[in-house]
Amino acid sequence: MARTETQADMFANRLLKRQKHLKKWARRTGAGAYLLYDRDIPEVPLKVEYYPSSDPGPGGALGMSLYRRPYEKGEDDENAWLEAMKAAAASALCLDPADIFLRMRERQRGPAQYGRLSDTGARATREVREYGIRYRVNLSAYLDTGLFLDRRLFRARIRSEAAGLRILNLFCYTASLSVAAAAGGAARVDSVDLSNTYLDRARENFAVNGLYPQKEEPFRFIRADALKFIDGAKGRAWDMIILDPPAFSNSKSMMSDFDLKRDHPVLVSRCLRLLEDGGTLYLSAAVNGFKLNGEKLSPGPRGRNVDIEDITEKLRDEDFTGRRIPATYRITRRPPVRG
Repeated sequence: MARTETQADMFANRLLKRQKHLKKWARRTGAGAYLLYDRDIPEVPLKVEYYPSSDPGPGGALGMSLYRRPYEKGEDDENAWLEAMKAAAASALCLDPADIFLRMRERQRGPAQYGRLSDTGARATREVREYGIRYRVNLSAYLDTGLFLDRRLFRARIRSEAAGLRILNLFCYTASLSVAAAAGGAARVDSVDLSNTYLDRARENFAVNGLYPQKEEPFRFIRADALKFIDGAKGRAWDMIILDPPAFSNSKSMMSDFDLKRDHPVLVSRCLRLLEDGGTLYLSAAVNGFKLNGEKLSPGPRGRNVDIEDITEKLRDEDFTGRRIPATYRITRRPPVRG
């Protein structure tokens, strides 16, 4: 028990130190929710995200995830250990323990990545206000809340570039990037995902921002295997394509098993053929050690006229300093040279 108490004290002190800085930063910038802790102390392998209170609604909340924990002889029961960490966090941050939502994080593949963990409830549903845009999140029902905080500056970039563009968002999940594009004045946004559940949550994100109060056009939500959609979209073109695929997928609904490191050149090449001259493709890869293999890209009959820029570090926000974030590339199709 003494070990657990020591770890709880260390955890609480770290949370206080991080929040003292990040709370001021988040208020100043309008960042909304932020990463508060991520295995900062090896003996306390938790990830903690802070969700400020919104008006109306309950007070602030924590999404707390437990990575697989190394055990030692004589270690306390895991449930007791978790309750001690939860109590330490609640006390340090002046939160109601009922507003701290615990989840287990393990490496997952395929549909298990986003599987339901428990029944949802009104208390677990929160609204994040990020740079004036609203996003609905759920802190208990799924492993991921529906809003990836490490993509905050990516959403801001998409918003800043979207005005007047036709945008395709593949593997859209809950479509936070699509919402940012629509808020930025995109002429059309097509959001593609295989999950009806996540498309429903995408519609909710649009609705809470008043982006389509009467009809879906020009914002469409398309349930499809993204790979099949790409192949069936020949003859169509977009000014911007957002590609944020899973690291792996072995879903029976998809055409085949997919491995991002192995298969990304083919996937990106297929997407480039749907991109207008002068258009931009963004590739986001949330997988360790990812590097874009530009030599294997085959943009099609118009040739290899693309510029590739690694913009990962440009998208690193304050709460992710010193932490891993998804590798992100900006791929631009150069207009043809006219003689």
